[in-house]
Formats: sequence, C-alpha cells, structure tokens
Amino acid sequence: MIVKCPVCGGLQVGRVGSEQYYCWNCFLEFNFSKGKINLYEVTEDGTLIAMEKTSDII
Repeated sequence: MIVKCPVCGGLQVGRVGSEQYYCWNCFLEFNFSKGKINLYEVTEDGTLIAMEKTSDII
C-alpha cells in the first residue's frame, strides 16, 4: 500500500510505528483512526504535539 501525505500529497512518507507515518516534506507525523486523520508536530526532543484539527478521510 502506498501512503500519501494528507497535507502536501507527497510520496516521501515513511512508516515509524504501527499505523504511524512521517512525511519528510512536511515534517509531520500522522495516523488514521476511526475515519479521521490525526496530525502531529514533532518537537526537537522527539515528543509529538497534536495539531488542532483532524480531517475526515474522503
């Protein structure tokens, strides 16, 4: 399965965990849960900060 970034649409996406992905273009992590896309900003120390808005999967 090819995963595209939900923000930029790029293919520079890697899997970093079980159902957790990282976009090398946007520098964001994301996952899919209950029909939604959850976006996370990665801080300098590696912790994740949830972005405010989640998007519905079309």
